[in-house]
Amino acid sequence: MSTTAQNAVDLSLKRRYARERRFRAYGFAAVMVGIVFLVAFFATVIKNGVSAFQQTELVLPVSISAADVDPKGDRSRESLASGDYEIVIRDALSRLFIDVRSRQDRRAVSALASFESSFALREAVLADPTLVGTQIELRVPASADIDMLMKGNIDRSVDEVQRTVSDRQIAWVDELKQLNRIYLRFNAAFFSNGDSRDPELAGIRGAVMGSFYMLLVTVAFAFPVGVAAAVYLEEFAPRNRWTDLIEVNINNLAAVPSIVYGLLGLAVFINWMSLPRSAPVVGGLVLALITLPVVIIAARAAIKAVPPSIRDAALAVGASQVQTVFQHVVPLALPGILTGTIIGMARALGETAPLLMIGMVAFIVDVPNGPLEPATALPVQVYLWADSPERAFVERTSAAIIVLLGFLLLMNLAAVLLRRRFERTW
Repeated sequence: MSTTAQNAVDLSLKRRYARERRFRAYGFAAVMVGIVFLVAFFATVIKNGVSAFQQTELVLPVSISAADVDPKGDRSRESLASGDYEIVIRDALSRLFIDVRSRQDRRAVSALASFESSFALREAVLADPTLVGTQIELRVPASADIDMLMKGNIDRSVDEVQRTVSDRQIAWVDELKQLNRIYLRFNAAFFSNGDSRDPELAGIRGAVMGSFYMLLVTVAFAFPVGVAAAVYLEEFAPRNRWTDLIEVNINNLAAVPSIVYGLLGLAVFINWMSLPRSAPVVGGLVLALITLPVVIIAARAAIKAVPPSIRDAALAVGASQVQTVFQHVVPLALPGILTGTIIGMARALGETAPLLMIGMVAFIVDVPNGPLEPATALPVQVYLWADSPERAFVERTSAAIIVLLGFLLLMNLAAVLLRRRFERTW
């Protein structure tokens, strides 16, 4: 080889090696950028949401006067239920501070406690009427503004007109700290309450139960239909143009925007079939339509992965085609089918757009007791809270995202563990 040719080869090799190094650098940079954005996302969500798992609580010395809570004086349930418990809470707060005299001060001091405080006292008296005429230590949640102050989300140094908490209220909170009558505790109500207009009372239980009922309906419809369709297309369907057309459409349906399925559910399940609006059964059927192509594709891939020798051996010993499929092929493909189903369910859990189209964006306070009762879903709850102007809903939005991500991670982890546990190599 001449010197000129050798130089050309060396130059070509240098260029090729340089391109390979650049490609590795670009790939590494792309991975690092993705990791940085992922870490930034998780850090932001955790930073904003972790405080929602705590709630400020007040301990009030409440004197339950019979004149206030028992207007009829007969201790009957009707009389106790109609009592003025708000004034009892207001008086309990006023007695803690000697400088509360005017009506304006009484309104300001009443704003330290949550609106639910009077209802908590009412429930306690209805459960035990002997409390009338006594003094008790009542634990009640603080208002959202006081909760934000306790968590350091309100800057005390800014001008009073720019804060939702006045200087006097800040002084009262500091005094309550000295008396050990205000503190942060684990926010169990976040997991046990339904939605509320008051941030300190808002919880995710209604949304979690709504998502649970929807997923039940989704898996009950998508799994058997999807597996049956996959078995038929892979094992029994003749190979012709119609089969090819069906396969192409199934692959296309997996890429259709989810909001289109929401429009379909609105037209078919609500307008035509007259199913209840905002009910998990409708949301579950819509999500089943979204999940169905994913289940079919995953099930077909799992069935196709079973070696032909399994089928040939079963047929050789006298098994029919149906027996071969359902007694040998499907059981061996079941781990892959279940893995694909779980991944499809995880996708359905995070869907929001189709649920907005069928009315599950409504404000639902009560926790649903079944798939036919009005409910919302966890992603929709995140959407509703993110649209609320109160600062306290910001942390609850992030906390709900943390819970949703936790469910998604668990479902994907279950799919990975299931695949590793039952995966077969041929």
